[in-house]
Amino acid sequence: MATLLSFLIVLSILVFVHEFGHYWVALRNGVKVEAFSIGFGPEIFGWNSKNGTRWKFCLLPLGGFVKMHGDMNPASAGKSDDLSAVERASAFHHKSLKARAAIVAAGPIANLLFAVVAFVVLFSVIGIQNPLPVVGEVQENSPAALADLQTGDKIVSVDGQKIEKFSDLTQLVHDNPNRAMTFSIERDGTPIDLLVTTGSSNADNAASTEAGYLGIGVGAFETVRLNFVEGTGKAFTMSWELFALTVTSFGGLFTGAVETSDLGGPIMIAQMSGEMFEAGIGPLVIFMAYLSINLAVINLVPLPALDGGHLVMYGIEAVRGKPLGARVQEWSYRVGGSLILALIVFSTWNDLSRLGVWTFITGFVN
Repeated sequence: MATLLSFLIVLSILVFVHEFGHYWVALRNGVKVEAFSIGFGPEIFGWNSKNGTRWKFCLLPLGGFVKMHGDMNPASAGKSDDLSAVERASAFHHKSLKARAAIVAAGPIANLLFAVVAFVVLFSVIGIQNPLPVVGEVQENSPAALADLQTGDKIVSVDGQKIEKFSDLTQLVHDNPNRAMTFSIERDGTPIDLLVTTGSSNADNAASTEAGYLGIGVGAFETVRLNFVEGTGKAFTMSWELFALTVTSFGGLFTGAVETSDLGGPIMIAQMSGEMFEAGIGPLVIFMAYLSINLAVINLVPLPALDGGHLVMYGIEAVRGKPLGARVQEWSYRVGGSLILALIVFSTWNDLSRLGVWTFITGFVN
């Protein structure tokens, strides 16, 4: 139940951000928004705002939409031809090509901006947890245990090299497998030198080179907060890197670089939402920012029925000087919608396969 609730909260926030982007730019361009919905299907509850928009929550909370005056689907543009001059002034289809493109692009842009703001809050307000060179859990019979490293030991230096961060230690150990090293530590305020012989394991790379290891966990963290300028710069950098990673990963599905079995669906997202809620505010913010970027990228895919498909249609309209015929657009949206539905079904199949549902069912039947 907690996992489902976490999923609904995360998804509703991201859907709201996306649809609010459409909504806000539509209002700025004089388009009347008739409905703003979180979810699909029958309305559960809602209210009317002063500008005439019906804000509502619907039964199936797996997305959302804004319904604009005159409809937003270009394939039904003909229905707005019977509107009066006053009604046409606030209808989506009777706005300029530039205005329509801005309204459509605003959704994905809102998701990208949300990610940047989320990272600014993380880096400058919440702070990031920096692991300190303090020994946490010591694995039984590990090199650390054999050398008498204990939970709470602060590692000051290794072979005279100062250790300031836990990552300094892990890198040094990684690069020195099967080597005796002098660890200068502090234990309950008392300086101690220990001779530690690192272990070794095959590194996860094509060369199968050995990598050193100790067998310890992190024992302490410090919260580091950046100033607003630094935090903003790091937020843009992080958002861009995740955006590039998402585009590359998505493209890899078509080139074969990424296995289709790795594709996750709503069940996987729900499971991860629950895990991030339990992990704390920092991991949750990172997860939501990454998910928001994913939502932006997916919506920019040039498939009819997605924002990217709308933008492609507007690009064609700009080149031709007029939109494609209503019938062509109608069929393109049907095909696009079918492909999206197939993708959802396939990703859900993957989720159920990871959970072992199909194995259980086939085993039960057989």
